[in-house]
Amino acid sequence: AVPDVVGHNLETVPSLYSIARSKGNYHLSLNVLKYISEKGFLTKTGIMVGLGEKPEEVIDLMRDAYTHGVTLFTIGQYLQPTSRHLPVKEYVSPAQFLEYKKIGKTLGFVHIESGPLVRSSYHADEQVLFQKRGQS
Repeated sequence: AVPDVVGHNLETVPSLYSIARSKGNYHLSLNVLKYISEKGFLTKTGIMVGLGEKPEEVIDLMRDAYTHGVTLFTIGQYLQPTSRHLPVKEYVSPAQFLEYKKIGKTLGFVHIESGPLVRSSYHADEQVLFQKRGQS
């Protein structure tokens, strides 16, 4: 069976990869997303915010994702799962999440979910329907 959507989460901005994704490679992840898109799949990625990133870094990441073929995008608040994980540096305001959503629409994402409780699977069925209809 062919999947409706293929996702690969960028997780965080490049400047935080060394602490948040020590074994990850931002540029390799972008190339994975581009490959998925070029194969004709609906392509999705997501990130967490609240680890100390700057809004400009999030916007740059969004641009990178879009130019690498991503059409479905999620942004959610990072929540520390255990005391052994990275601490939350900031609880991002609902207004900032709304701003990210507006910017994402301006960039051209077909569908973007952005909010404190958003996770990569958040409203996944709706995202696929929007993509197939060309709506956001």
